[in-house]
Amino acid sequence: MKILVIDDDIQCNEMLCMILKFSGHHALAAFDGDEGIKLFVREHPDLVITDLYMPEKEGIETIIEIRKLDQKVKILAISGGSPRLDVTEMFPAATLLGADAVLAKPFDSTTLTKIINELMAAQI
Repeated sequence: MKILVIDDDIQCNEMLCMILKFSGHHALAAFDGDEGIKLFVREHPDLVITDLYMPEKEGIETIIEIRKLDQKVKILAISGGSPRLDVTEMFPAATLLGADAVLAKPFDSTTLTKIINELMAAQI
């Protein structure tokens, strides 16, 4: 499965891609929403994992744009919060605007893999 990871935190992005590759997926990395949208259009991934708090284009904006391009792709919103907002405030908005699932940072690889498997099973 082809999975696009959009996260401005380089260490988190690399860790996610490593977990995905170890799980047998093809991982694509983008470090902001604009780059993520371009990669989405070019690569047509099966799943998008996007951080909610990023410079330039926030995750919510990215989710809205992806939903305009593709209603069926699965989207997992992740976040550890920000100085301005707590994740509990943003997760309902992310779900309302198109995320299929949400996951608070930090998380472990087992939880991530479980959510990915559930999302993809729902797609079949």
